[in-house]
Amino acid sequence: MGDSKQKLREICRVAARIFYEKGYDGASMQDIAAAVGLTKAGLYHHVRSKDRLLFEIMNYGMDILDETVLARVKQVSDPQEKLRQTLAGHIDLVVRARDLEITVILHENRSLKGPLRRKINERKRRYIDFLENLIQQVQAQSGMKPLIPAKLAAFALLGMVNWLYQWYHPEGAIGERELVGYYTDFFFRGLLGTAHSVGADAPCRA
Repeated sequence: MGDSKQKLREICRVAARIFYEKGYDGASMQDIAAAVGLTKAGLYHHVRSKDRLLFEIMNYGMDILDETVLARVKQVSDPQEKLRQTLAGHIDLVVRARDLEITVILHENRSLKGPLRRKINERKRRYIDFLENLIQQVQAQSGMKPLIPAKLAAFALLGMVNWLYQWYHPEGAIGERELVGYYTDFFFRGLLGTAHSVGADAPCRA
């Protein structure tokens, strides 16, 4: 990775924290420049506007999704296992506080306008299409008549997982591993009408 791209990613990580703490409207470019150790002019050398910076944060967030979730399941051939791992990876991404780029994507979705918003939405649509196609494969593999349209199931999955950043605390009563188990069982029950085994290392349930 080039020095320029690496610096931009560093700026995105810091700016994501500032936007998370102050909100997009409440944060200034001066706040971000100071936090990243640059002058305001130095910050504008890397990113020419606050709107563009928000886009770069969201674009980086989508890169993280590609690199840490989609790339890891690419070679998984079984549709159910691939969907299970995708769900687990997406949950992990949303609940990890260090990846605030993902939180900014979710929380500041309406702050981005015009062509930049359309570019991010196109990347999001590709992920939705991936989920819809994978869910269709799982439904076909089950041999049962689908209980829910694949597109609706894909949006249900996204709504269920993406809202976690609003309420879930990893240090709370439910650990992330247990959360993944519950969410996986819950989703596959709705998708196929049956409980879905999450593996031998799944948490025990009362």
